[in-house]
Amino acid sequence: MVATVTLLTLGVIPIKLGAQLQNEASQTHRYIFVDLGTLGGPNSYVYTSAGYELAPGAHVLNNRGILVGQSDTPVSDPNYPNFNPNVGQFGPMPFIQHAFKWRNGVLTDLGALPGLNDSSVSFVNATGVSAGISTNGSIDPLTGWPAAVAVLWNEDGQIANLGTLGGNESAALAINDNGQVVGMASNAIPDSLSGYGTQQRAFLWHRGVMRDLGTLGGPDAGASMINNRGQIVGASYTDSIPNPVTGIPTFVPFLWQDDTMINLGGLGGAFGLPLALNSKGQVVGFSDIAGDLSSHPFFWNRGSMMDLGTFGGDNGEADFINDSGEIVGSADFPGDQIHHAFLWKDGLMTDLGTVAGDPCSRVTAINSKGQIIGGSSDCQTFLHAYLWENGGPMIDLNTFVPPGSDLTLTEAGTINDRGEIEATGVLPNGDFHAVMLIPCDAASADTRCHRGGVKLPAAKPSTARADALGMVPAFLRARQRSH
Repeated sequence: MVATVTLLTLGVIPIKLGAQLQNEASQTHRYIFVDLGTLGGPNSYVYTSAGYELAPGAHVLNNRGILVGQSDTPVSDPNYPNFNPNVGQFGPMPFIQHAFKWRNGVLTDLGALPGLNDSSVSFVNATGVSAGISTNGSIDPLTGWPAAVAVLWNEDGQIANLGTLGGNESAALAINDNGQVVGMASNAIPDSLSGYGTQQRAFLWHRGVMRDLGTLGGPDAGASMINNRGQIVGASYTDSIPNPVTGIPTFVPFLWQDDTMINLGGLGGAFGLPLALNSKGQVVGFSDIAGDLSSHPFFWNRGSMMDLGTFGGDNGEADFINDSGEIVGSADFPGDQIHHAFLWKDGLMTDLGTVAGDPCSRVTAINSKGQIIGGSSDCQTFLHAYLWENGGPMIDLNTFVPPGSDLTLTEAGTINDRGEIEATGVLPNGDFHAVMLIPCDAASADTRCHRGGVKLPAAKPSTARADALGMVPAFLRARQRSH
């Protein structure tokens, strides 16, 4: 079923008028702008921003204002340029990277497993317990890269090794409020289809026990999300026979519940990936259509798989769904060069437009209040982080960057139900920092509380506790795409 498309008039508003509307919209907001800084190295980032879809369904900012991410440290990486691509690094990096936790202006180094190791974090639950991955000081003999395993940081920041299923590596991708962790782990059975050299399986870890959830018939699977009901979403091979178009066996999303892995199916093609799961067990993502040359956004609900369609072009994806069933994603226009963020609600797909002057946009998240964030671009590179709400138009979040800051906000990565926004800020030299925009009101005593265009002193970076420092296994790694 293809959803009806409702096009906003924003796309035909002259740029000057569009900018005026954005300025008027920005006046209804005030934010405290915080540059989180780094752990001593040049860069800091989180999984849902910096232009990457590194962890489908990643939840890195909770409703208590706790943000988790990773940062370069000043310590040289002895393995450079060799690196583990599952630890979230953007290619070989010369510095050791560590996971961090940020709360109330303090950036805390979460460290890594003992030794000179990298770590990264992909998910934080309501209490501040977070899940991720750490190298362990050994070299995986099957891959040749530094071996990494799933880890958990408790509320006090203490790290625990969750182990594997008998192989050399694992990765934790999500944790719910009950402390149940999901991800993927290797076993000891040789497998040429796996990036680990042995089979990689979806796992559920709880109270010290890692359980193999099995597959849909093929050798490999991975779990990427879990809600508080214990429902798990991931993807699995259904056999071991490579598809002539995709080059890999049929790969489809699954929902695991009541000790059963349910094949969610697809839209006619041989590849699909879930990108988000809500508390009701509704799933969104993208799936190839027949022929496997194009993919469409899907919405799965109570056994029914719905094609949400596009804006007339070939491709689209659904990136996030809130508990009200509001879905956000992006879709192509005819010609597949222009793509816009969309909101799908009550059977209608609404074009969110772009920041004035930009031709393309993508979306990353929507909160319970219907506030939508993402990045507006030239269709190749993200240029402006945005907020969209109440029918639009997009608000360029650079409006709230104080004079004196050298950062340009290129993409907003995550937003919580308090309206706090994490974004990527890029420096003139190309380095990037994680940034927080914290809503405030005119009565706030904090001098950083301001609306766009008001000159105030630049925010100071958060202080880091220097304790001495990202995670997407091969088949859940970010797809290369234009922005």
